Amino acid sequence: MSVKGVLVVRNHVALAKNDRAEWELPGGRLDPTDAGPKEALIREFDEELGIEITVTDLIDSYVYEPLPDTKRLIITYRCETKGLPELHRSAEHSDVAWIGLDCLHELKLPGGYWRSINGL
Repeated sequence: MSVKGVLVVRNHVALAKNDRAEWELPGGRLDPTDAGPKEALIREFDEELGIEITVTDLIDSYVYEPLPDTKRLIITYRCETKGLPELHRSAEHSDVAWIGLDCLHELKLPGGYWRSINGL
């Protein structure tokens, strides 16, 4: 299972580019130290983007197959932050960015992430 966060500020969504050259929502798997999915998402945003967030509402859940024969349950949550903070890329991703909602069609972005972003 992976938890992912939809953070939209000023019509821009925070995204990270993974090793498959796909843009994705920030987040990841739960660690044994996480109290639950929301706490894992707060930790992941700090690790991946260097920003503090608040996790609010559950948006969606679905099964995603990132690689053949590799299925993963994805749970997405709405997130909030103060202002439009600068994003800091971790070693996990090749890029991070605030992407305009009107530019998402230009990106390689898995369908489930589209659905979660549009679910706001």
